Amino acid sequence: MCLFCKIVNKEIPANIVLENENFLAFHDINPKAPVHVLVIPKLHVDSFNEVTGETMAGMTTFIQELAKELAIDTNGYRVITNVGENGGQEVKHLHYHVLGGAKLKWGHFSDADPKDYL
Repeated sequence: MCLFCKIVNKEIPANIVLENENFLAFHDINPKAPVHVLVIPKLHVDSFNEVTGETMAGMTTFIQELAKELAIDTNGYRVITNVGENGGQEVKHLHYHVLGGAKLKWGHFSDADPKDYL
C-alpha cells in the first residue's frame, strides 16, 4: 500500500485541510510556499496518465472548494501535478500541489536554458 493510501486509511497522520467522500487535502510536509497543500483522490490512481475524466471533474470542484477554504481563491494560486520519474513524481499516487499565499515565482525553471534539455 502506498504512502498516500495509508494517509487515506488514517494509518499515517496528516494535517487534513478538507475531505469529502472521494478526495482528501492535507498540508505538504515540505512546503514550497506559505500555503502548500496536497490533493489526492481517495481511490488509488498511479498518476495523471491513468486518471478518468469523471475523477478529474470531481477533483476540479474539490480544488476550487479548497482554494476558497484556504482563502487563496481571489489572490491566486498554482495547481501542479508531476507525472513519472522525469516529471518529478515521487509518490506513485495521483496528487496535486496547491500553492499560494504569496506572489509565486516560476522557481526552478526561471533560470533554465532549454538547450540543457535538448
